[in-house]
Amino acid sequence: MQGDADLANDPRWRRLWDRPWTCSQCNEVHQGLFDLAFGKPEQWPGDEDKAPNSTLDLNGNFLSEDFCVLQGQHFFVRAVLELPILGGGGERFGFGVWSTLSRDNFLRYVETFDSGEQDGLGPWFGWFSNRFKGYPETQALKCHLHPLSGRQRPRVLLEPTSHPLAVEQQHGITFDRVLELLAINGHDIRPSLSD
Repeated sequence: MQGDADLANDPRWRRLWDRPWTCSQCNEVHQGLFDLAFGKPEQWPGDEDKAPNSTLDLNGNFLSEDFCVLQGQHFFVRAVLELPILGGGGERFGFGVWSTLSRDNFLRYVETFDSGEQDGLGPWFGWFSNRFKGYPETQALKCHLHPLSGRQRPRVLLEPTSHPLAVEQQHGITFDRVLELLAINGHDIRPSLSD
């Protein structure tokens, strides 16, 4: 396992944080680490056009930045899954993901969404609803959502299993693994960190 001092001495890690850099894949200017995000649950059949949260339809098909409903029977919320970076001084690599919720828990979440007062809710059981490149099948992993106050998206904790994503969430990942995951998902930033 890397210690904090090891990663602090990695010139790529320092370059990531020291000054803006341009991703060679997306051509966006970044400074620091950015999260990867899924715009919809894997089960959503259509494109990623989003409706406003305020037009939530509980009886049909609906997709917004934060909520998804399928056929009035399946309910999803957008959340964050974080992987601790070994030797990263507390930094985490995040994924914007989707998870199912029961109808009752979904309604509780929606009712408190605008107030941002959600610390007292959950944790709630859900089924992880995205497929991650760079891992064996991730859709339908068991997870728990932990709502947070202050209009933050809930945190996803996968149930402890031998699945590599669950293991990495529990034990952390190396900076090289972060760079690999970014590359696999269309953001090979390694060339940008060597200038």
